[in-house]
Amino acid sequence: MIRKNIVLGHGSGGKLTDELIRSVFVKRFDNEILTVQGDSAILPLRASLLSFTTDSFVVNPLFFPGGNIGTIAIAGTVNDLAVSGAKPLYLSAAFILEEGFPLDDLEQIVISMAKEARLAGVKIVTGDTKVVERGHADGVFINTSGIGLLVEGRKAISTGSGIAVGDKILINGPIANHGMAIMAERNNLNISADIKSDCTSLNALINSVFNVCDESDVKFMRDATRGGLSSVLCELFDKKTFGVEVREDRVPIDDNVMGMCELLGFDPFHVANEGKLVMVVDGKKAENILNAMQKHPLGKQAAIIGDITASHPGKGHIITGVGGKRVIDRLAGEQLPRIC
Repeated sequence: MIRKNIVLGHGSGGKLTDELIRSVFVKRFDNEILTVQGDSAILPLRASLLSFTTDSFVVNPLFFPGGNIGTIAIAGTVNDLAVSGAKPLYLSAAFILEEGFPLDDLEQIVISMAKEARLAGVKIVTGDTKVVERGHADGVFINTSGIGLLVEGRKAISTGSGIAVGDKILINGPIANHGMAIMAERNNLNISADIKSDCTSLNALINSVFNVCDESDVKFMRDATRGGLSSVLCELFDKKTFGVEVREDRVPIDDNVMGMCELLGFDPFHVANEGKLVMVVDGKKAENILNAMQKHPLGKQAAIIGDITASHPGKGHIITGVGGKRVIDRLAGEQLPRIC
């Protein structure tokens, strides 16, 4: 019998579970490690330093312009590894499915995950599936974990301990697209502006940077997700002996996104992204790194947006287009829940 929707039996551990795993997950995620289907994946790793991350995804709606929950699940996990300076290699994927969820939708999500994993050069090597009663999971929730190799010279990138006055702050492109795409789709806003999520894996872009500079030239990396660009900048200067200055007119923002933010009263600096890389680099190497980013498809609109400064230590300022200043602060409360 061919079933069109998830039933509780798909989580029983019996024939239906086996059918679901083989026909949907193994079929799409197929690789030599996953096909063993042991209780744990055996990974051929020989390294002194590993980067390890985990994340959960509950985005609403599940499908949106530019991606779906599966795209975010892979890209978000890959990016968490990549911005630590690691080479992402292996991922796990666990699914909590709601009784009644359409199998066609699940397969589309899994296809998107497999596609993003291939683009990022990673393998999904283990996972889990659970089914809960109707009304208890909002369709599907996904949990992931990821492992990557980290070379010794990049160990300080996560902490930013090498940041110094005179360093430059870069971003690879326009901000706030993901948050505004979710907002428009979630609320069925009849807006003619074509806004798509920027959801994508950033490890290839990061590799292009390290191809033109020394590892020590990159002082800090983060992907600006929940809380947006402002949260990353606050993390930079919080309790530090230096300050941050960002020029508002240098931060790329698409006109249609800016217009929607203004219409709805959102600060684009606080709006979530899913494909934006914030870097702090040696000031003397910044132009060279910027050129490398702009040559990559994910960095065509990359820009140097600010500086690490000796003035106002522990604080950040945005220099406005008219020459004024406003304080960079974290988002208070939840601007847009269920964003990833």
